[in-house]
This record gives sequence, structure tokens and C-alpha cells, in this order.
Amino acid sequence: MDDIDPIAIVTGAGRGIGRAVAVRLSREGYKLALTSRNESELRETADLCQGETMVIPADITSAEAIETLFDSVEDAWGAAEVLVANAGSGFAAPIHKTTDAQWASMLDLNLTAPFRCIRRAVPNMVAAKRGRIVVVASVAAKQGEPYISAYTASKHGILGVVRSAAAELAKTGVTVNAVCPGYVDTPMTAQTVSEIVSRTGRTADDARSALEAKQANGRLVTADEVADAVWACVANGAINGQGINVDGGGLQS
Repeated sequence: MDDIDPIAIVTGAGRGIGRAVAVRLSREGYKLALTSRNESELRETADLCQGETMVIPADITSAEAIETLFDSVEDAWGAAEVLVANAGSGFAAPIHKTTDAQWASMLDLNLTAPFRCIRRAVPNMVAAKRGRIVVVASVAAKQGEPYISAYTASKHGILGVVRSAAAELAKTGVTVNAVCPGYVDTPMTAQTVSEIVSRTGRTADDARSALEAKQANGRLVTADEVADAVWACVANGAINGQGINVDGGGLQS
């Protein structure tokens, strides 16, 4: 990964983990193609990055949008050497109240969209004999937790894709890994806190404390700590097929 101005694509780059990953990659000399639904958030991320960026607002659950994303990057700069598939979301509901639409929404965003991005990125990476694919998954990719059956299924699924792709590509110079955070201090966790407040009547502080208490080190993970793990997967070609836990030590593997 020693070319001048290497190229990376980061999905879900408007805030939280995606923003931290984009900033980290920019500091390491990467040109950044940033995508999410929210253009204003993407531009805020771009302003924080060093070097050249490209802002491409898109709904990553659209197969056509993924093609446009990659085509735009390749037309302007060339093929990406790094893909960080970070876009994702979650929701909580008892399994008997989880609707087909909610189930499909989780699989579309957390499983099918990153699979499509990986599928689109791989041919050029294999042709170049090098590439790094990192999916931001979750500790929910490895263990179940009440009320998040659809989210957990989607994250288990994408970890399976990562492991299979890594085995398939191991001799090509392309690595595929997942980073599996616990509760991270991001807008997504803030949404989880709001849902707990709405469902239980607890205060926001109590709800946040409950999430902190779920982690072995008693605090939320920072977005920068997740970005550091993503960077390790990018920088080290011997890391492949892994689901790297970033949760303060709660889930040991």
C-alpha cells in the first residue's frame, strides 16, 4: 500500500465511526470518497480531512447507487485500494413484534449493502494484486442479545461474508476483515439511549450508564478507538478473515 495518493471509499462517512475512520485515513495519506445519505454531514467530514476528498451522497441500500459510487471514484481517481463498509443502523423490538419490513430493513443496510460493495470492489483489487476491505460490524456479529434479533442476524451474516471472502481471496493480495465494536459513543448509541428512555421511562443518564455497565471496562468505546482498529486492518496485510472485537474486553476471542 505504498503508492502516492492511495484511494479509499468509506460508507456511512457522515458522522460517528465513519467520520473518525475517514479522518484517520486522510492523515495516512489517502484520498477519500465519502458517502452517506446526508450531504451536509459528509461535507463536515470532508472539512476535517486532510488532502483530497470526494463527497457522494447516496442511499447505499440501492444497487444502482453503489454502482454510481464506484464508477464516480474510478472515473475521477482510479480504483479504490481500500473499502471501509461502515454504513449501518439498528433498532430494538421483541422478536414477536419485529415486522417483516423491520427485518428487511436491517438486512438491506447491514448485510446486503456491504456485500454489494465488497462484490463491486473485489475485481479491481484482485487485478491490482492488493486491497483492503474492512466492514464495521458489531459484537452482535458474535453473540445474541435480547430485542435485537434482526440487527444481530444482519451482523452475524456480514461476518460470515467477511470470513468467506477472506478465505477466497487469501492468495490474491486482498484482505477482508471486520471490526466488531461494542457500544460506541456515537449518534447511533445516542439513539439507543433515546429508545431506552422511551421504552422504560428511565432518564437519559441512567440509560447511558446502563450501556456503559454492559462493557467490561465500564465505559463506551470511542469512535477513534474503532478507527484505530480499522487502520490496523488496512496497514497489516497479515490480518485477514478476522472479526476484531473493540469492546473493552467484554467478548474474548
